[in-house]
Amino acid sequence: MNPLLSKLQPYPFERLKQLFAGVTPDPAHRPISLGIGEPKHPTPRFIKDALAGSMQELAGYPPTAGDLKLRQSFTGWLETRYSLDLDPATQVLPVNGSREALFSLVQTVIDPTKDGGPPYVVCPNPFYQIYEGAALLSGAQPYYAPSDPKRNFAVDWDSVPVEVWQRTQLVFVCSPGNPTGAVMPLEEWKKLLDLSARHGFVIASDECYSEIYFRDEPPLGGLEAAAKLGRGDFQNLIAFTSLSKRSNVPGMRSGFVAGDAKIIRNFLLYRTYHGSAMSGMVAAASIAAWGDEQHVVENRTAYRAKFAAVTPLLAEVLDVKLPDASFYLWAGVPASWNGDDAAFAKALYAQYNVTVLPGSYLARESGGFNPGRGRVRMALVAETAECLEAAERIVRFVRGAS
Repeated sequence: MNPLLSKLQPYPFERLKQLFAGVTPDPAHRPISLGIGEPKHPTPRFIKDALAGSMQELAGYPPTAGDLKLRQSFTGWLETRYSLDLDPATQVLPVNGSREALFSLVQTVIDPTKDGGPPYVVCPNPFYQIYEGAALLSGAQPYYAPSDPKRNFAVDWDSVPVEVWQRTQLVFVCSPGNPTGAVMPLEEWKKLLDLSARHGFVIASDECYSEIYFRDEPPLGGLEAAAKLGRGDFQNLIAFTSLSKRSNVPGMRSGFVAGDAKIIRNFLLYRTYHGSAMSGMVAAASIAAWGDEQHVVENRTAYRAKFAAVTPLLAEVLDVKLPDASFYLWAGVPASWNGDDAAFAKALYAQYNVTVLPGSYLARESGGFNPGRGRVRMALVAETAECLEAAERIVRFVRGAS
């Protein structure tokens, strides 16, 4: 067996399952889960129709690069959303959801044979767990750059030592962030792009929450930032996006990557052997989804109404505020819990049958502390009424425990 598998830590949801083992929640309350970031809003009918109307595609093998019409749907959306002009032949590729692509890109980029010891993959802390697993299984060493709550959970890139940057081959950016919802501003992008130019590392920009936001101005994308900074060749920059959250189709596993043509070319070579072509049925439904913005506006409007109703209620008892974007609330537990987010989540589940994810499960201890400790992540993915009921139970729980 691959010895690197032994380096993988249990996934957060497995840890949550272990935390709740032996706990029987109060049967007076029906279960409500805010634990998993799985969209629950209805899938638009026109996407289902496009999928069902393309069953003839099952008769042939799909091309790994996708056909031109599919790739043009990606570049058309990038032009609409970010005013970018990318080449559909060389600067975009279809992927089976951003999770699959994030993992496989690392295997394409990392060269563990370079002199000077194992290469580094730098990622935010807390972070989406695929970043760590992909790094470890590539033979690289993760380096955790903490998010700073005093700066709206912006990643503290300045905390990364020069000697780490010198051995870094890839950096993960998640903007809007999971779990914090923070959006990286242009000055932070400049800092990171300058570091990439100096040290030669690749930037993987995970942007799967880009279309769920709460301010008038949409979140800045990585490719958009590079273009604004005069780096229109997107050297060493790849952006990842997905239909799962934008269009409420997590089961379709559809997204695309865009950016540096050289990296795209090598990524296509890897994917040709990896066997990760997008189904023709999924491609047809994806073209329909990327070509329509009305359902995205309606989805965003629904999230805005939900967060406007739930956030003030929870803010009465928890350290929480409206994020920049995404569908998570990143809430600090009351001081009476002494930062024990796991104990808070377990007691809430036992007494009120509401599931939240301990923040410490989404982070790693680094520099003597775990930046997720004392917080919980709440995924407000269900309909408003269910999320409100969960919030009301949380308020009663906190007030009863204080």
